[in-house]
Amino acid sequence: MEQSWLNQLSTEFEKHYMVELKKFLTERKRKGEKIFPPGKLFFRAFEKTPFHAVKVVILGQDPYHGPGQANGLAFSVSRKVPLPPSLKNIFKEIQGDLGLSASDFRHGCLDSWADQGVLLLNSVLTVEQKRAGSHQKKGWEIFTDRVIDLLSESERKIVFLLWGSYAQKKGELIDKEKNLVLEAPHPSPLSANRGFFGCKHFSQCNNFLRAEGKEPISWFPL
Repeated sequence: MEQSWLNQLSTEFEKHYMVELKKFLTERKRKGEKIFPPGKLFFRAFEKTPFHAVKVVILGQDPYHGPGQANGLAFSVSRKVPLPPSLKNIFKEIQGDLGLSASDFRHGCLDSWADQGVLLLNSVLTVEQKRAGSHQKKGWEIFTDRVIDLLSESERKIVFLLWGSYAQKKGELIDKEKNLVLEAPHPSPLSANRGFFGCKHFSQCNNFLRAEGKEPISWFPL
């Protein structure tokens, strides 16, 4: 984990819930369960986007549970991995919102977003193969609640993009008087047509950043 995050979160790793979470993960691995992403990528979102650099938070639920998909950043996959349906819909909304061409979106690696200050954070940082939600309520939510608290309480004004009811529950932790909180249905095929398409969160986000004197996000996956 990057040092600025360690400065904020180091005491969390000593708490009972995190000790129990580590025991759970160790036991599941011992039993032969395949856990995604690989252990070295659990905290990749924090390595790519330092605490002091966060301008935008996109909150996911838990990692992709197919082999080779999860790479430690919410909604992101590595360059040669086919686009998951939710990510396809995210790109479709960006194209409609910002007038970009579909040909500009050739892969699903969102590292360039993270490098610009977009924290791509899942509420739960691990999952077992083909078992969506399998590591919910094991302690990760407490950890990511603390992350949201720290960001909300910081001196900066941050944009939070909360898609779907699961992510929106975290909205209760955010100071909405100071920060910009944008909510929409989840971009999955089951709900994208209920209001994710047309939400225009990406242009609203950039307009807010410009108004705060910050560099807007280039939403191309470079």
